Amino acid sequence: MRFILVPGAGGQAWDWHRLVPLLGDAVAVQLPAGDDTAGLGEYADAIVAAAGTDPGPVVVVGHSMGGLSAPLVCDRLDVRRLVLLNAMIPAPGESGGQWWEGSGHSRVDIGKLDEAERYFHDLPPTLRAEALVRPEPEQSETPFAEPWPLASWPEVETQVLAGAEDRLFPVDFQRRLARERLGLEVQVVPGGHMAALSRPEELAAALLN
Repeated sequence: MRFILVPGAGGQAWDWHRLVPLLGDAVAVQLPAGDDTAGLGEYADAIVAAAGTDPGPVVVVGHSMGGLSAPLVCDRLDVRRLVLLNAMIPAPGESGGQWWEGSGHSRVDIGKLDEAERYFHDLPPTLRAEALVRPEPEQSETPFAEPWPLASWPEVETQVLAGAEDRLFPVDFQRRLARERLGLEVQVVPGGHMAALSRPEELAAALLN
């Protein structure tokens, strides 16, 4: 089973580089995040292209903003499981920009944290330093302005993973949102928002179980 790993805002395949070797057959998607002409449709195209020619059955993992684009490929690939990792769960017709208010998420508290404390607080020191010196990824507002295009959630097995130490989307928030929008319970895994970087072994175990 091939794992297709869809990053969040900024679209960096690098976010998955510690997890990929642990999954056996996995590919990390690089999204056209800095392209103002690219919307959710183009993000879906990039995911399908990254999967390769005739990839067979796949598991698609959407992280953070990847929750908006990962479900869009379920009618184009043989998706056996859709995994949401600390992800935005959209409602039909809701744009990514509207999601914050529609989901009941308050950005006030997270605004008090700098980037390091919000995303990288639980990374090993060397990796945290590497993450902080990397150029800040660009993220166009185009995909946030578009209504989420599906009429309903895809009819595929869906797994919701929530990082126990996520400061951007706290576990209680993710638990409520998953219940309200998908009727699902979350599986709590170790790590913060960037769990694929901070706790790849534990995340791999949850994905392969």
